[in-house]
Amino acid sequence: MAQRTVLFVLFDGVLSLDVSGPLEVFAGAETYRPGTYRIRTASLDGGPVRTSGGLTLVPDRALGDRLDAHTLVVPGGRGTREPDPGLTDWLRAHAPGAERLVSVCTGSLLLAGAGLLDGRRATTHWAYCGKLARDHPEVAVEPDPIYVRDGQVSTSAGVTSGIDLALALVEEDLGRDIALGIARHLVVFLRRPGNQAQFSAQLAAQTARREPLRDVQRWITEHPEADLAVEALAARAGLSPRHFARAFQHETGMPPGRYVDRVRLEHARRLLEDTTDGVEEISRSSGYGTPEAMRRAFVRTLGVSPAEYRRRFRPASTP
Repeated sequence: MAQRTVLFVLFDGVLSLDVSGPLEVFAGAETYRPGTYRIRTASLDGGPVRTSGGLTLVPDRALGDRLDAHTLVVPGGRGTREPDPGLTDWLRAHAPGAERLVSVCTGSLLLAGAGLLDGRRATTHWAYCGKLARDHPEVAVEPDPIYVRDGQVSTSAGVTSGIDLALALVEEDLGRDIALGIARHLVVFLRRPGNQAQFSAQLAAQTARREPLRDVQRWITEHPEADLAVEALAARAGLSPRHFARAFQHETGMPPGRYVDRVRLEHARRLLEDTTDGVEEISRSSGYGTPEAMRRAFVRTLGVSPAEYRRRFRPASTP
């Protein structure tokens, strides 16, 4: 493979990890195959930038009047909330010339502001998916995946998902063995599937304030195969079903039934990815009862059957 230039765009308020995480992945490839990537950083005027955490980054150069990079990486950070109009104009004019256009975290807001996500599927940090969808209705926002690839444009979710996306790109360029070596060196997974949820059911919901409700949340997580009907959960909390349902939604932000659905789906996904258990066994241990019930839940939520999910996302090295 001919050497490819990977250019990272810097700006005031950039999140340092959005830059350093993916950068270290591409730099790590040099250990295994020297001359693969030429890594460059650039700000609009070539001057130093201040990260959101207070670090000062000194770019290699200014962005310039033309794009001389194969892969353009646009990180996120506070600086994406009120972006420099000059940066937006530069992206609009030059970013389409990249063979690969990549955003990390809220860097997708910069791409969308420059019209580069129009008509495409995209994601961003879960806290900003709503904003991206509201401000740019022409973008098909997918709030769940840790990264989304649509043609030449790839967008990733919050912070560390930029590492996952960079590993996927290196694997595409150089093969799984090199990407695995980089992942081991960085002590990260190779690699979380792109459509793996940004956060677990436990993080998607708030933690209840009252101890009986927190106990119920823990019980659901630890016993997805149990009877998790509202009546059974209410009895465990020592509340009437109506009071329990109302209190659970008030304190966690979602109805108990939806929380149960998310926990069971997450449990089943992990077993499909990490074990060789059969679909029938997984459906029982995840609380679905039958393979058909689990299949309906997967198709409704993920758009694929459990068998297809396992085929796509179970790591090749899984025993």
